[in-house]
Amino acid sequence: MDRKTSEFRPRRFFCVNTKGPVCQRGFKTLGGYRQHRNSVHIDPPRPTRPLLDGTPCDVEGHDIHPQHPPPEPHTPQDNTWSPFPSRGHFELADFLFRRNQMPAAQVDDLMQVLASFEANHGRPPFHSDTHLLDTIDSITSHDANLDDEDVPPWKRAEFDVWYRDPRELLKNQLSNPEFVDGIDYAPRQVFGEHGQRVWTDLMTGNWAWSQCNTLAHDDDCHGAMFVPVILGSDKTTVSVATGQNDYYPLYISAGNLHNNIRRSHRESVSLVGFLSIPTTERGYESSKEYLQFRRHLFHASLRAILESFRPAMQKPEIVKCADGHFRRAVYGLGPYIADYPEQSLLSCTIQGWCPRGTADRNDLDGSQCNRRSHVHTTTLMRGYSMQELRTGWGIVDQILPFTAYFPRADIHELLAPDILHQIIKGTFKDHLVKWIDEYLIITYGEAHAEFIWADVDRRIAAVPSFPGLRRFPQGRKFKQWTGDDSKALMKVFLPAIAGHVPDRMVQAISAFLDFCYIVRRSSLDEGDLSALDAALSRFHKERNIFIETGVTPNGISLPRQHSLCHYRYLIQQFGAPNGLCSSLTESKHRKAVKEPWRRSSGYLALGQMLVTNQRLDKLALFRAQKFAVGLLDKPLLPSDVIAIDPDSTFDDNPDEENYRDDGDLEDAIADDQDAEIIIQLAKTPALHYPTRLQSIGQHIGVPHLHDLVHVFHSATASFYAPSDICGVNGMLRYVIRSAPTWRNGPARHDCVFIEHDPTLPGFQGLYVAQVILFFSFCFRGVDYSCALVRWFETIGDQPCPNTGMWMVEPEFDVNGQHLISVVHLDTILRPAHLIPVYGNHFVDHDIKHTDSLSAFSAFYINKFSDYHAFEIAF
Repeated sequence: MDRKTSEFRPRRFFCVNTKGPVCQRGFKTLGGYRQHRNSVHIDPPRPTRPLLDGTPCDVEGHDIHPQHPPPEPHTPQDNTWSPFPSRGHFELADFLFRRNQMPAAQVDDLMQVLASFEANHGRPPFHSDTHLLDTIDSITSHDANLDDEDVPPWKRAEFDVWYRDPRELLKNQLSNPEFVDGIDYAPRQVFGEHGQRVWTDLMTGNWAWSQCNTLAHDDDCHGAMFVPVILGSDKTTVSVATGQNDYYPLYISAGNLHNNIRRSHRESVSLVGFLSIPTTERGYESSKEYLQFRRHLFHASLRAILESFRPAMQKPEIVKCADGHFRRAVYGLGPYIADYPEQSLLSCTIQGWCPRGTADRNDLDGSQCNRRSHVHTTTLMRGYSMQELRTGWGIVDQILPFTAYFPRADIHELLAPDILHQIIKGTFKDHLVKWIDEYLIITYGEAHAEFIWADVDRRIAAVPSFPGLRRFPQGRKFKQWTGDDSKALMKVFLPAIAGHVPDRMVQAISAFLDFCYIVRRSSLDEGDLSALDAALSRFHKERNIFIETGVTPNGISLPRQHSLCHYRYLIQQFGAPNGLCSSLTESKHRKAVKEPWRRSSGYLALGQMLVTNQRLDKLALFRAQKFAVGLLDKPLLPSDVIAIDPDSTFDDNPDEENYRDDGDLEDAIADDQDAEIIIQLAKTPALHYPTRLQSIGQHIGVPHLHDLVHVFHSATASFYAPSDICGVNGMLRYVIRSAPTWRNGPARHDCVFIEHDPTLPGFQGLYVAQVILFFSFCFRGVDYSCALVRWFETIGDQPCPNTGMWMVEPEFDVNGQHLISVVHLDTILRPAHLIPVYGNHFVDHDIKHTDSLSAFSAFYINKFSDYHAFEIAF
């Protein structure tokens, strides 16, 4: 039977998605096209207003209109400096106790000196150190009372847990007027210009929205403000010269605060107290009974500390907020910041297992990882023996986490992503760098491996200088790695090992770095999550080279690397991970633990340290309140001296030409990545230079310059880079150097990105050049700021397939000379970091980092120099 031949049907219906990336997929029928549009390019639903929307209310709890002005922030009596007699008394107390941390005996000595001045008539500002402390203690605030919790003894020992009331600490954070522009009173869903979902702060995540939906079943919660309670704990050592030198601080932060506030403002994270660190004789440390007791002590302590939240976890209470309004607040336990060993302790799971899911510990990334929960754990405890729970599920029997005793809380869901310990210290330092070392030993033997590492060290030491980049003059060898060491090494490690290890190892580390830099962004959309998945997939594929070469012959099943698989889900739940990293708690140790410990007597120091923190919090909140009502707008001056507004005096200032208006930075602050970029010359021109271009040209070896000019040795680049370490408003400033000598050494001439075509993606729309000279000249009354630059040209039309970084080489003219030209400062985008392409050759011992830009013929564009560079130089 002959089969009927169907006619060719062209795909006449093409999809052109105007709200996202171009699709251009073709379809034969209109129905097929419509089905594709409705399933793939469906417009995301705009969120409806949640029932828990943080509606303002009066002090009695009655709702008021959102546009209604807040009540007067302070009564006339509060506008004084009470409990201080004057502003001068407050400034002195703040200086002595918070800024200078003057010992008590020296405060008494200072008061004696001040009393001797005739103008004081024998009356110093404070009678003594005790008078100073009593005055600070009498500042009106939400006092977090100190409690000493007696925990049932184990055997014959007793353990104390010192803490402050965490609910009062959150009230202080919520009412701090400095946070008025960085706080969410209700969950929100953010969408980008192409309709893609965007995750930034905690309240933009699905978890906060889900919590509010649950609370909305109670009519009493309608219009309330949901306050997530972010917790974090991390052991630290304050001294190596004393007997008991370890402390276990517990920190707290309001989840309503934006990530940029939590990352940059010290008052956004408060010390709650100190958890107990039980000790026993060496012979009992590993006994099951003692280990079980330590777990029970830990969870019982957290339950006791957080108990004050329980009444307001279901029925709202009235609190004052940063904008001056009152709102009804309902609390809920939120993400918990901890490293992996503590995550195991918190989740009551055995180390080596995933604390979030049930994946097989021998194949964490390859087996199914269903989410753990308290209900699931309780069910397993009823059906399995203690041994079966440990070996089959990784569960510690006879104990449930502290969150099981609070409403709407499950620690398996609340474990926060930890960039510092899971990615930077864990995967990079403890795994990848160590694996590279083991590969070199397996392949070349220990002696030759050390010879190769010596060359890697020379390569790292030869990396050119870059603003904000730490240098390693002796390479990467140091006795103890800190998180900052690992972060700095990540930026220069890839080019240093290229040529010494197989390409697939370089590709594996490149994929891992892509994952790390994507996840570190302050704002992530659906496209970023797709790029995150792609980077993780490449990393999992390429890391098999370590199995094949015998570095990890039994496979790879590591909890810290496995945690990378959860990041997509955690971003959707809690927003950008950089606002929930353990670096927040570690950076708090110095001010909250170490410095207060040094100020204590050393005997029963816990209570003294908490009192010191409470006084510091009171001074900070007092200053914020006075600043909010305008009492600190002007400097503290004698009564007969009038403050001068500098903005009103520069019109007649003869030095105006040397003045750089840094106020432009405030105008550049924006809420997106399209913020203005400002490049400014240094405030003053360099000395000992000729004033005409022709003479300057002869001075620097470029004789064809002319006209009247001023020479500068640096310029500043200010741009919006919220993912990097920056101020609260997200502005980052770098200094671009072009100096004949730097720190009494050789010359330094930094490289820069110059804008070429902003319509092209990433590095394709940029040029790279090295600054030879910064100068300005005046033509017809107009000042022009310029730079004399030496150009580089791109090698190939794609990044290096191994490192993922673009490569450039010096550009020459027809005469074989370096191509040099003058550009206006406005064309410069920001500094660029170039690292030599070392290839398979060993670096000479005489090469220094100051020689690298002239000693090598090809360079990588280091997109890992900082997170902003990663976003523009891909």
